[in-house]
Amino acid sequence: MESYMVRALARGSGVWGLACLTTHVVAEAARRHQAAAAGKVVLGHALTGAALLGAMLKVQQRVAIKVEGSGALDKLVAEADSYGHLRGYYVLDEDTAAQISAADDIATLVGAQGRLTVVKDLRLKELYESVVPLQSGRLDTDLTYYLMMSEQIPSFVEIDVQLDARGEVRAAGGVLLQLLPDGDLAALTHMAERLDDLPAVGALLADGVSPQALLATLFGEVEYEILETGALDFRCTCSRERSRQALALLGRTELEQLWGEGEAVIDCHFCHERYVFDRAALAAILAELPAA
Repeated sequence: MESYMVRALARGSGVWGLACLTTHVVAEAARRHQAAAAGKVVLGHALTGAALLGAMLKVQQRVAIKVEGSGALDKLVAEADSYGHLRGYYVLDEDTAAQISAADDIATLVGAQGRLTVVKDLRLKELYESVVPLQSGRLDTDLTYYLMMSEQIPSFVEIDVQLDARGEVRAAGGVLLQLLPDGDLAALTHMAERLDDLPAVGALLADGVSPQALLATLFGEVEYEILETGALDFRCTCSRERSRQALALLGRTELEQLWGEGEAVIDCHFCHERYVFDRAALAAILAELPAA
């Protein structure tokens, strides 16, 4: 099943909820990164977290989350835009990760020490950036802390990635519940308690429970409406032309050195696409630069 996000709103209670299925997009990212089990878990949490934050953006806005941990994970980055396009990458000590008994133990993989950085491009003059210390190494707990402390919005986040016996992505997804200004905090708390009483989100999704059905369970007797259902997909913004522009910025001296070596190769961290520029391509770039 394709990945998608559902947005719902209980106007009377002033609570809105997001629920997403990200299995397909996480599997695609893992394929591109040739990720082992631990890599799939950290990628899945980050991409799902970015998708949830991205669903709260306005048109043409973007968000990036970066996790730097003290466990096997060195760095984890995921980006999302308002259209549901996701990408991400990670740096993981594979040897240390292999020693962890449960490959899906996200808290141990990340480590309890470190920081979470959230950067938003809101189409203003400057980027919005907030940094909070990790609370547990579980990205959903840390995103809840970020929303409560940095944005000062009562919120609850749950993210889960389930692997099968072969270490493949069985299910991935998440939920975000948030209070609107002047909303009913008791209603939000009751919904969060319901969420806490349910099995893990990934287990529910793996059993065929849809994001819509999950939201219906959480809202319960509270009247709500589905605002939108939108697709999520893995999409990188890299391209050969952008790579060409990056090479041009290196300047004549460095480009001439690359020409002498025979080629320049640019690898994208996010999607692992490789762009190769041979001598002819490098010569064309050099010809466009101002004379030394």
